[in-house]
Amino acid sequence: MRMRGFIMAALAFVAFLPSCKSRYESILSSSDADLKYNAAFEMFNRGKYNKAAQLFESLSVLTSGTERDDTVQYYWGLSNYRFKDYYTAETNFARFLENYPGSPFAEEAQFQRIDCLYRSTLRYELDPTPTHAAITAIAEYIRERPNNPHMENCKTMLRDLSGRLDRKAYEGAKLYYKMEDYKASRVAFGNIIKDNADNIYREDILYYIAMSSYKYAYFSVPEKQKDRYLTFVDDYYNFIGENPESKYRRELDVMYRRTQRALGRYEGTEEDLKEKDKDFERERKLLGKEEKK
Repeated sequence: MRMRGFIMAALAFVAFLPSCKSRYESILSSSDADLKYNAAFEMFNRGKYNKAAQLFESLSVLTSGTERDDTVQYYWGLSNYRFKDYYTAETNFARFLENYPGSPFAEEAQFQRIDCLYRSTLRYELDPTPTHAAITAIAEYIRERPNNPHMENCKTMLRDLSGRLDRKAYEGAKLYYKMEDYKASRVAFGNIIKDNADNIYREDILYYIAMSSYKYAYFSVPEKQKDRYLTFVDDYYNFIGENPESKYRRELDVMYRRTQRALGRYEGTEEDLKEKDKDFERERKLLGKEEKK
């Protein structure tokens, strides 16, 4: 009797389960397009973006081929976007733009897609592939919609992303300098300028090009030093021609005087040269102390 009573109670519980479904779960499993459409917007307007996204996703099957389809597809992406699921939202918007390029939602969807791409990019030291993809998409958006209302946002994103690529290239070349491979360092920094003359670290790059050529010459065997010091002289004049008031000017002036002495062209005395070097070292130490404060 006891076992029979237990079984009856269990069956009664199972029979009761469907009535325990929440209103949201009932609507989600419903095939009533109007009910689901209204509920999806209700969730969206209440800020329940994850639930709204699930409803719009489920609804997309019911509205496929109808006049509501572009609205449902767009708000499916927008719900994921507001939920900060940028990877899924970008996929939603990309599919939406492919299927509904003429929709009233297309311009916003295109911007929101590139914003998803931007938010999915990585730090400068990591894989730059997402960064390149975002830059391409932003440039395409600007080209296609030159009067878009998001132009300033687009420019800000481009500056940030381009800055990351600039820094990645700069830090990569700087590794050679830190490893004291000055020949490779000069080549690497030179390649950055060749590839992108407007790199935001251009002044620093030209400085390291000059310092790399100086140190490469200084540590060379005597019979090869002259030609390598002459390379530094070219790099020195190239630097001061662009940056006559640079913070690096005093240091490079010291290297230039030492180079002139090595080439037999220095017109002052050895004592004068040493005194100027000492002045520079004292100034550098003073600046170092001030920076630590």
